[in-house]
Amino acid sequence: MSSKIEQLIDEIEDYIEGCKYQPLSSTKIIVNKEEIDELLRELRMRTPDEIKRYQKIISNKEAILNDAKAKAEALINEATIHTNQLINEHEIMQQAYAQANEIVTMATRQGQEILDNATIEANNVRMAAMQYMDDMLANLENIIASATQNTSANYENLLGGMNHYLEIIQSNRAELHPTEDLEEDDLSHDKDLDAN
Repeated sequence: MSSKIEQLIDEIEDYIEGCKYQPLSSTKIIVNKEEIDELLRELRMRTPDEIKRYQKIISNKEAILNDAKAKAEALINEATIHTNQLINEHEIMQQAYAQANEIVTMATRQGQEILDNATIEANNVRMAAMQYMDDMLANLENIIASATQNTSANYENLLGGMNHYLEIIQSNRAELHPTEDLEEDDLSHDKDLDAN
């Protein structure tokens, strides 16, 4: 099922596709400033909700890890209690030590496996959510960049608004990938904008 922001992106694409070309031009189109402004305003309102939605998915990592830690601690506590019970049985002291060590080792290994699996699962959820958000923002970025390039020079106010929104999207992408360098994409878009 498509998200609301994806539906708005589709509407913007349909709107741009339906615009008429300027006389004697096969690349520049004529847009209705009020209509495109309304679409952009609605898109601007929807974007924070979509980002919060996927941030909630990412936050589930903490819940998964906490649940795994609780299970691991419960296993270790149970093993410790069982160990103490065995040690108190003097007539089978040696056997108790051997069994206790085996139980603690097994519980520790199982606890570590739970933590490892939970970490992998949480990271997979986080990466999938981040990739989906990045793809969605990249698609939106390309659409707005394309619309900016094709918009008539007579709509300077509209062009300024779209450039401002493009910067917001690029900032959101940068927050998703704080250690990655997006300068190459930014420079490419800036050159395209300057050319128009």
